Amino acid sequence: MVFETIAFALIGLAVGVAALALLPGWFAAARALTVATGVVTALLAGRLTGYVLDGGSMPVQLVSSAVCSVLLVSVLARPDRAPRPRGAHRRQRPA
Repeated sequence: MVFETIAFALIGLAVGVAALALLPGWFAAARALTVATGVVTALLAGRLTGYVLDGGSMPVQLVSSAVCSVLLVSVLARPDRAPRPRGAHRRQRPA
């Protein structure tokens, strides 16, 4: 049970840090909030999956933990605030 919790926390930490490393301009929220969201979501999703499956199938718990963590961290992303190359627009006006 302790090793599972550590595994879930490491998955969430990896998701949060990877999101900040790969898309640094997309997260308007504090960096700690993004990482904490990944960790807490991974812990909750892993535990909830364990309870639903009655403690079986650890690989399913790990995958569920990772998927839920990615989904909830992506809610914090703000692509409209991402840095864009100068002169790039969302839509081109018709001529």
